[in-house]
Amino acid sequence: MSTPTAQLAAAGISIWLDDLSRTRISSGNLAELIETRNVVGVTTNPTIFANALTDKSNTSYDAQVTELAAAGASAEEAVFAATTQDVAAALDVFRPVWEASNHVDGRVSIEVSPDLAHDTDGTVASAKELWSKIDRPNLLVKIPATKAGLPAITEAIAAGISVNVTLIFSLERYEEVIDAYLAGLERAQAADIDLAGIHSVASFFVSRVDTETDKRLDAIGTDQAKALKSKAGLANARLAYELFEKKFAEKRAQDLLAAGANLQRPLWASTGVKDPSLPDTLYVTELVAAGVVNTMPEKTLEATFDHAVVSGDTITGGYAEAHAVFDALAEVGIDLVDVTQVLEDEGVAKFIDSWHDLLAQVAETLEAQR
Repeated sequence: MSTPTAQLAAAGISIWLDDLSRTRISSGNLAELIETRNVVGVTTNPTIFANALTDKSNTSYDAQVTELAAAGASAEEAVFAATTQDVAAALDVFRPVWEASNHVDGRVSIEVSPDLAHDTDGTVASAKELWSKIDRPNLLVKIPATKAGLPAITEAIAAGISVNVTLIFSLERYEEVIDAYLAGLERAQAADIDLAGIHSVASFFVSRVDTETDKRLDAIGTDQAKALKSKAGLANARLAYELFEKKFAEKRAQDLLAAGANLQRPLWASTGVKDPSLPDTLYVTELVAAGVVNTMPEKTLEATFDHAVVSGDTITGGYAEAHAVFDALAEVGIDLVDVTQVLEDEGVAKFIDSWHDLLAQVAETLEAQR
């Protein structure tokens, strides 16, 4: 019997794991997930690394931290050393997947410092440093889709760096992300950089849209408002896919694709279900279409493997219904522009908080070893 994860892969979904730690790599667990759960990539973020590096039961970083403390490393230098080592090791595990997928999958993402979310030049410099340090062709450098992030995306792509654009919530910002990618490709082409070697995904966050919208629908409190609960996230993602199809069918994109460029694939992030009344595989089975990535927390991955019902494409036939959901949300007073801006601001703030917590704890650990 084919497993649900195998069925998803057959439907054109690239399953990535939204987690990484040194023990996951060294224990063979990551290789096992590739073999048994059809996992073909990994995403990381500052919160994931904070959890891994500050886990008291995890001793796999102790020797490196001791060495770094003796060398007088700062907390920032220690975090950079540990996280880039983990990502490089994971990329090596995924190298056969990268080769077998014609360089499409087998990808691991690492994020620029969250402190740079509103600093274009700093983001570009960080992206170049990560790309150079890790030095693996299957790396993706994560850049947030803030206003300052958009020109940084173009700069990074123009330099031949493959990019995972993260923290996308609105359709308006997503269109700007696609345009930033295409602009970078045009500059890379003008500089005679091989377009085929540049890859990108656009990480569109799903469940958080429902969390924020549902809170506002509850506050409105009418039957009409309550009937719209848990519909915004899926509608938003489906309309993102519609926009993806539209933008990459236009002449600008088609000319670049004809010159060897790659599609910037949509990636569904924040796919763990926050509302316990909803099916735990909702943001997986209801967002199936060819050529997309779904990055899942391990809990969602295991639920998917265990009992997801995969029924083919659940996106492209739902555009009219998704537009109707948007219209109905506006009718009851939901301002989606405000919803998505709040989510972007919160997303950046959460990653900055995790980053600073991580730096503080690492600094404390280094100090204790000196």
